[in-house]
Amino acid sequence: MSLTLPHVRTRLTDLAEQAGVSTATVSRVLNGKHGVSAQTRQAVLAALDMLGYERPEKLRTRSAGLVGLVVPELSNPVFPAFAQVIETMLSQRGYTPLLCTQSPGGTTEDQYVEMLLEHEVAGIVFVSGLHADTSASPERYHRLRSRGMPIVLVNGYSDGVDAPAVSNDDLASMELAFRHLVSLGHKRIGLAIGPDRFVPAQRKVEGFTRNLERHFGEVDPTSHVVTTLFTVEGGQAAAGELIDSGHTAIICGSDLMALGAVRAARQRGLSVPDDLSIVGYDDSPLIAFTDPPLTTVRQPVQAMGHAAVSALVSEINGVHAPRTELLFHPELIVRSSTGAAPAASLVPLGRSANTATITT
Repeated sequence: MSLTLPHVRTRLTDLAEQAGVSTATVSRVLNGKHGVSAQTRQAVLAALDMLGYERPEKLRTRSAGLVGLVVPELSNPVFPAFAQVIETMLSQRGYTPLLCTQSPGGTTEDQYVEMLLEHEVAGIVFVSGLHADTSASPERYHRLRSRGMPIVLVNGYSDGVDAPAVSNDDLASMELAFRHLVSLGHKRIGLAIGPDRFVPAQRKVEGFTRNLERHFGEVDPTSHVVTTLFTVEGGQAAAGELIDSGHTAIICGSDLMALGAVRAARQRGLSVPDDLSIVGYDDSPLIAFTDPPLTTVRQPVQAMGHAAVSALVSEINGVHAPRTELLFHPELIVRSSTGAAPAASLVPLGRSANTATITT
């Protein structure tokens, strides 16, 4: 018995430190005793999971049902962030999440849905799926709703689909980024964005165009918008075009694109932010530790995930959730990739004879 006591003490101490409670409280939770709040109990269970300990049999709750979670590829770190938040909140509600991640040439969203239906899931959350693609038919979601399947759409409102929708406010995102760059003296601001068939991309372009008109008068937005892919390589290609046409600041449609823009600047011997300011989008995990640390527009992933799960659980329980799109306000996170405009560049967009036209 004495050989196991040090291990037990260490485990209790580690769990208590991780959960922010006393070892006595950890002991009460592990032994299933009363007198512990639900919040404290959840903190101890989370500590167990994070430290890699197996939950005691008495603490394993019976699942309230399976819920599908369909997300795009995981190379963009914002999608794993959404998945983690939504999975955690589903688990806290007693549901077992089934994560379905897509990859080029792999299992499609429709194939995943068929699999989820075979597993008799209680509902499905779609994050940036085909509902966000204006070239894709919404009929697939109409069919799901016609059979009574509760669904929630995240980031990509699809008009006419009978489902709750949760999105980041892309118009507000562009206003935050644009206003920040204008305050730094930039007058040649470009937008690097992903494929324009996606709803979030369309809304970002709309927000960007509004701000071009508001701050610089009547200008042709196509001269300052480059459409490419939401990837590092896409950002690099778009930024190269915008730099070569005289832009001193670039707003990117994702953090990955922003990292590509930094690469494009350095390939041309430019300094970020001395010669070129760059704003990302998402505030993905670890983006604060890039070189330079990235100024970006933060999606409220935690709040959006909470709203999506709350809406889905309401639907599962027969309570009709609102069908109006819930828009969440973003936050501008200023770091070191943006700075004052170069002194020689203080000529507004659309008014410089040296500004080349960019075709998208």
